[in-house]
Amino acid sequence: MKNATLKKHYNFFIIDELPKPEAHVVQSVNAANAAANLGISTVLAYPYKGLASFNPVNLAYPFRPKKPPAEFVTYYNFQDKLKVAPLPMPWPIDHIKSKFTDSNTVATKYYFPFHILSRTKLVHAWNWNFVKAAIKNGVPVIYEHHHHEDKQFEPEIVNHPLFQVAVTVADTVRESMIQHGMPPEKLIKLHNGYNHSFMVRQPEKAAEWRKKLLQGRLHLVVYSGALQNFKGIDVLIDVAGQMPNIQFVCAGGNTKEVAHYQQLAQEKQVNNITFLGYILHKDLPSLLQAADILAHPHCSGYAATFTSPMKLFDYLTSGNPIVATEIPSLMEFKNTKAIAAWCEPDNPSKFAQAVAQVLETHPRKIEGYQDSINFVKQFSWENRAAKILSYVNESFRPPILA
Repeated sequence: MKNATLKKHYNFFIIDELPKPEAHVVQSVNAANAAANLGISTVLAYPYKGLASFNPVNLAYPFRPKKPPAEFVTYYNFQDKLKVAPLPMPWPIDHIKSKFTDSNTVATKYYFPFHILSRTKLVHAWNWNFVKAAIKNGVPVIYEHHHHEDKQFEPEIVNHPLFQVAVTVADTVRESMIQHGMPPEKLIKLHNGYNHSFMVRQPEKAAEWRKKLLQGRLHLVVYSGALQNFKGIDVLIDVAGQMPNIQFVCAGGNTKEVAHYQQLAQEKQVNNITFLGYILHKDLPSLLQAADILAHPHCSGYAATFTSPMKLFDYLTSGNPIVATEIPSLMEFKNTKAIAAWCEPDNPSKFAQAVAQVLETHPRKIEGYQDSINFVKQFSWENRAAKILSYVNESFRPPILA
């Protein structure tokens, strides 16, 4: 009887420890945050391996939703409604390699049926094992899958009445999932979104960024995202080398990646590109608003067939013009005003020409270009969350509390 009185949540689960800067983690936490912003009792569960994981009370009661730590709030720009549930994973979990000491197994075989199940109305997961655990324990589920994988989806899971909908972010991945057994009627493609805090204009902070970063140059080109070759960072260094009077800035990447690209720029004698490393989400909107142009380079190849344009929507909230490469996941925006200039991938000269063109056609506006800001409003994380829930059987949907 006691369990029957407990509040049942819309429970999101990811297998990554938090906080992490990786794009897939940012995507996951924003999806959960948006559901909470809709007024639904939402909990983001994730493995935790810190000292508190050894606390006997935490082990006895591992699922205790609470407010996110202040560190998470500033790291991801959470609003004030989302709860988090760090699931304790003390040693030897993930330290000794075996099925029984794997955090995936502990979460799905122990924590879920014995501690989380009774307080779960609906599961939303990127982890296939957690999806299967939910189905086998009688809980409706939403599954997100954003990459190509050469595996068949078990028909007894994807055809189960409790398997509500699968969500991906690229048409190419959708086709791949169908080929691997996902029923097309249960599969939707939805873009990622933007955190509504990015819509707040911060002209003073933007001016501070420009003063700090321009180093005497007239124009500022900003890139935000992963620091990896396939993302076009090598191309961007070559673009900077062709445009010495423009300051280029890259936000993102871990310490090792930043060091690698700083070294590469130095070897190429390109001194007008700066690598800032990971920028907290509370500071990123003002950096994007500080730019004359936002760069969205990308290389051709396998990764271009599934990469999701998450940063595109953050870019658009700034109202600043965007130069982008023509990759499959962006092509549907080709006939809109969202992108100021397009160019082929893998070509620094073409990208440099596009930057020069946009500097001529789109002079900097402190308030941003309103067309871009209006266009992106449809892509809020909250709109995305509501759309996903519309595919869930009404009886399975968690109630809106406020």
